[in-house]
Amino acid sequence: MEIKNLAVFCGSSAGSDAIYIENAEKLGKELADENRTLIYGGAQVGCMGALANTSLNNGGKVVGVIPQKLKNVEIAHDHLTELHVVNTMHERKAKMAEMAEGFIALPGGAGTLEEWFEVFTWSQLGYHAKPCGLLNVNNFFDPLIAMLDHTIKEGFMNEDYREMIIISSDPKELLEKMDSYTPSYAVKWS
Repeated sequence: MEIKNLAVFCGSSAGSDAIYIENAEKLGKELADENRTLIYGGAQVGCMGALANTSLNNGGKVVGVIPQKLKNVEIAHDHLTELHVVNTMHERKAKMAEMAEGFIALPGGAGTLEEWFEVFTWSQLGYHAKPCGLLNVNNFFDPLIAMLDHTIKEGFMNEDYREMIIISSDPKELLEKMDSYTPSYAVKWS
């Protein structure tokens, strides 16, 4: 099933290597080319801005969700298809999750990781069956993947949950994998 509405979590910074912006742009173009709606944090700076601008410039539909407090800090994008201004980060994440049929994290900081981990955790607990992907640009997520493997080895995460994470370094391949995702739910406590 093709995932039409994708929430993408990524940095409001550009990162230290041009490859991060380049891949945000590649994903933005791919989403537009495939007529998929981008749902993201609403900023016009950093990887967030590159992602949104490229999607818009290629005819894509882009929906931003930004808290009032961050509207000026993250510099809200004023040329989106839709911009939702909410009161809190909790409302931002809930609105994005409600609109999205799948979730992708691009490289980013603590906020990006926290947003992605929340929806991934919800998936583990059976609150949704939407695919959760990592665009592993420049091997950015390798240490995180190693840490998750360590949590399995140490008995803190079910091995089945690791299989729920969709990973690719190529935007087109990641979207294809997400489209063919079959949800599974492993009971944590038995």
